[in-house]
Amino acid sequence: MTDLRAFRRACYEAARRVGGELTEFRISDEPTPNFHQAIITYSSRNVAVVCLRDAPLLALAVPRIIEFSPAREAGPLTFVDDPDLVAALRASPGFRLLTATELGGPIDAAQWPRISRYDMRYWQPETLGEGLFNYWD
Repeated sequence: MTDLRAFRRACYEAARRVGGELTEFRISDEPTPNFHQAIITYSSRNVAVVCLRDAPLLALAVPRIIEFSPAREAGPLTFVDDPDLVAALRASPGFRLLTATELGGPIDAAQWPRISRYDMRYWQPETLGEGLFNYWD
């Protein structure tokens, strides 16, 4: 399990460093999605720092709503790069930040044993990002 306190600290510190404001934590406590989000707000946009529930892996994405009604979003995340935020998060000990380029690439199952072979066959993710950060049940 990911340490939520460490995730919060890392996000607050990163937001402070880049001049953004951490405005919301969206904690996933249901079976899906398999990630949490910290929303960092800038004057003209929002960026989500997403963190896997069961591994200290981070990525930057377009924020997603985690609610059941009217319908739960279930498609793949849209990953983004923000150079300043990437640099700030890479300074956070205990987490690995994946870039949009890495997440948009193919999955090498040998490098990612946390992604079950069954899920790979059933859900057929096209990218590493879809395989790691998802709404699978």
